[in-house]
Order: sequence, then structure tokens, then C-alpha cells
Amino acid sequence: MTMYAPTASGNAADLAAAISNNIEQVLRGKTAAIRLALTCLFAGGHLLIEDVPGTGKTSLAKGLANSIGGTAHRIQFTPDLLPTDITGVSVWHQQRQGFEFRHGPVFANVVVADEINRASPKTQSALLEVMEEAQVTVDGVTHGVPTPFLVVATQNPIDLEGTYRLPEAQLDRFLMRISLGHPDVAVEEEILSGRARSAPPVLRAVTSPDHVAAVQAEVGHIHVAPEIARYIALVAYGTRNHDALRLGVSTRGSLALVRAAQAYAACAGRHYVVPDDVKAVAGAVLTHRLVLSAHADVRGTTAAQVLAEVLDSVRVPTLSAARA
Repeated sequence: MTMYAPTASGNAADLAAAISNNIEQVLRGKTAAIRLALTCLFAGGHLLIEDVPGTGKTSLAKGLANSIGGTAHRIQFTPDLLPTDITGVSVWHQQRQGFEFRHGPVFANVVVADEINRASPKTQSALLEVMEEAQVTVDGVTHGVPTPFLVVATQNPIDLEGTYRLPEAQLDRFLMRISLGHPDVAVEEEILSGRARSAPPVLRAVTSPDHVAAVQAEVGHIHVAPEIARYIALVAYGTRNHDALRLGVSTRGSLALVRAAQAYAACAGRHYVVPDDVKAVAGAVLTHRLVLSAHADVRGTTAAQVLAEVLDSVRVPTLSAARA
């Protein structure tokens, strides 16, 4: 296993490069999406990967889990899955004459929630507490989960049959939502030729949970200048007052954007946030938090289009102001 010293200068960038190179062994042509996933990891958030079947959602989720090391559990969400199948359950121990808690698969450093929108809303809600507070309460007893803790969920588009729409409260628990899309012709040809010759490689861990946790702590020290903070506040204000939106970005969403921008800057090897960091992560952090008005929905307007309008309308601070 490659060893890192995450608290030293620039190691977030080194670690991001190592994990990215590792994942690209099984997921070709998706460097930008992988970087966003690593940004989410280093920011200490949770990741939702939404796309049509066959685009590599599960490959990215599993690649991220395998690269980190530690414990990783995969939960296949189905309509008959129960909340206790995720969190665990208290069972009667005959010899001890008492109840004991049997941990569910959510107790891991990385939890891959595959096709999360195929489970019922009741089962989806089993993740609410643990994603927000890193703990599970069963029968009045609280159980902590390992650190770092990351949920990587995948889902197919809402309009496919056999799926349940994720409620806003659940979506808000995800720091970022990303899509992968189909590869271009050259990359797909390379994938097909490679798979014809040999099986895909088995990824090995390139770091440890302790190193990831140290980088997450370091991200909080990335400098955010007052001008950058004001820029983010104005973007949030712009969404709250846009005619096409029924619900704009909350203060929690603004804080999420700050944290993601800090992590993105750390991945670039910088100790301060610049406006381009904010723009790079704004779509992944904010669009799933926006609720369109009925009129905009009928017109076919998307949250991404509205966010782009808001970003264009807000004055971008200068680089010198970002460093101050």
C-alpha cells in the first residue's frame, strides 16, 4: 500500500491523483467525474451518482470503495428491502438473557447503496440519521459508524419504471450529485478491445481510512476569502429569488458549496479557494437542492439551466481578492 502524509502540504492533490489513476483502470474516460467524486470524499460528504443503466455508476462506486481500503459494504436496494436490513437489529441472546445488537451493512467506511431509488421511501429513510449524524439509533441506543464514513448511492433516472422518487430531505443529505454519461467512440472502442483481451483488473487500496480522515480535516483549513464567501452567498440569494424556482438554496446548501470548493482546491494543490473552484462544483452541489416552479417545470426548464443563469448574473471576484 502506498503511504502518504496527508497533513503535509499538497498531499490532498497527491492522494487524489493516486486514487484517480487507480479508478481509471476500470472506468476509462471519466476523469472529471472521478475528480468530483474525490472532492466529495475529501469534503466529508456523501455522493449520489445518477445516470441511465450501463454507464459505470457501480464501477465508480466500487472503485472508490476499493481504493480507500478499510471496510466497504454494498447494499442492493430492492422493493422488499427493510430498514433493519440496512441499520441492523436487536436480537434476543438466549445465553446472556438479553438483547444484543447485530450491526447492519451501514457500519462501514464506505457504503455502496446500489440503485437506492428502487427501495421504498420507508427503507430509504433508514439512511437519514446515519448520513447526517454518522450514527444509528436502534431501540433507543445510539451506535456510531466508522470514520471516515461515506455513502455512495447510485440511481437510475426517476422516470424509469420500478423506482421511487428520492424525497428532498434524502437528497439534501447528499453533498453532491453527478452523472457519468456515455463514453465517446474512441474510449468505448478502447474499452471493448481491452475487455476482449482480458478481464478487468481487481483494484487494490492505495490509501487507508486514517489518511483520508486526515485529508478531510485538512480541507477545513483551506482559506476562503471574504469575497469568495460573499460570491457564494449572492449565488444562493439569486436562486431564492429566481422566478423559475419554488425553492432555492438553503444556508446548508451554501455551506456545502463552501466545503466542496475547499476540497476541490485541495485536490488542485492550493491552500485557498478561487472562483473557478466554486463554479466547478456548483452544479454537482446545488442542482439537486433546487425545486422548480410548476410553470418552469411545464416549460421544460431544468435546474441546471436556472443555476447557469444565476452564476452568469453574479459578479465574479478577482483572483487577488480570493487570495486575500
